[in-house]
Amino acid sequence: MLAKLAYGMSQEYSLRSFFELSYSSDSELRESILMRVTELNRDTAPEAVDAVFEGLSARSRYLRFHSPTPRLTASARRVLIDVDGERHAAVCARIGGDPVGIARLIKTGERCAEIAVAVVDLWQRRGVGRRLLEELTAVAARMGVAELHGDVLPDNEAMLALVRKVLPGVRLTREIDTIQLSYPLAWVTAEITDADLIDSLQGI
Repeated sequence: MLAKLAYGMSQEYSLRSFFELSYSSDSELRESILMRVTELNRDTAPEAVDAVFEGLSARSRYLRFHSPTPRLTASARRVLIDVDGERHAAVCARIGGDPVGIARLIKTGERCAEIAVAVVDLWQRRGVGRRLLEELTAVAARMGVAELHGDVLPDNEAMLALVRKVLPGVRLTREIDTIQLSYPLAWVTAEITDADLIDSLQGI
């Protein structure tokens, strides 16, 4: 059961306690790592935002912000840390206490919200993004969001694969410079038909 976050307090509330990530290391030994996912608030967001940004390569920053971003401007950082839990919510993955990824949503209407996900390079393609996006959809449902949307660069294949996996039937529409995603949140519990999946693939 999700714990309601009391924004304005400094305490973090666990969403679903700990997840176990298993992966093959360079030595080909199977390793297990515990990851905790928590909601952020205005007190905890600054440290998490700075740590995750520092862990992104130039390429990852470009894919996340859609332009070369060697540093966060003061105005951009203010937006990212202004997590009030009503208009703007974010969840953070921590491993060994260190922030390794953030997924966020910002309402663009009463029932719609734009989403974004960033995972530090060291922990990409290890299941962190999937867990973050799964938790973010739960937060969105609690906030009364009915539809998620966002823009993804066409060459961000990892993000496109992630949304297809976590949001089956997501609608992807190619625009001039980006691919727009749209996902009715009711589909999290609804039955996805073959026609939905085919329509999603044909959109791009």
